[in-house]
Amino acid sequence: MSVPADPTAVHPMPEQPRVVLLKPLVTSPLIEVGEFSYYDDPDDPAAFESRNVLYHYGPEKLVIGKFCALGEGVRFIMNGANHRMDGPSTFPFPIMGGSWAESFDLITGLPGRGDTVVGNDVWIGYRAMVMPGVRIGHGAIIASGAVVVEDVPDYGIVGGNPAKLLRRRYTDADIDRLLALAWWDWPLPLITEHLRTIMSGSVEDLEQAAPAAPRVR
Repeated sequence: MSVPADPTAVHPMPEQPRVVLLKPLVTSPLIEVGEFSYYDDPDDPAAFESRNVLYHYGPEKLVIGKFCALGEGVRFIMNGANHRMDGPSTFPFPIMGGSWAESFDLITGLPGRGDTVVGNDVWIGYRAMVMPGVRIGHGAIIASGAVVVEDVPDYGIVGGNPAKLLRRRYTDADIDRLLALAWWDWPLPLITEHLRTIMSGSVEDLEQAAPAAPRVR
């Protein structure tokens, strides 16, 4: 009988401590991560919340879906990094203290872009940076070193600074079919049974593996 992998194991590869599953690791109520999404870092992968999610003071959340692969040095810049840009200076004087702190209202309630959301089955490459409020679609790929400043479509591949859409992994019709199948929401035994199809099969193969799933033509 096939036994699925354990989604609660912090180190799914004990011989590779640089790899951690994020869901059992994160503690911040401002971060939500789906099962089996992992981060890879030889230095301190367990410090993901403090080293890789920056300026995260809320209320905006970072939401990461299931089965996402995050390469070493990936950074999420959250809205706490925002500065005023409507006056001559962007410098945050009130945080320096003294009498300047009396003007703290000047840096509170700055406009934000909302939650940063990463879909399911997303691959984010080495040292990519995701800016506040970006939404990355299911099945997307973010190239190494990319600076993502705007939303990424489902199954899109983006790269560069600022990141631009390079291509889509599938046609629009096939993307609709993949989103309808949503294999990442299947029960783990079913995923285990059809692992080869999920990794290397066609859209048609995936539909055959999930005969009860809705189909889009």
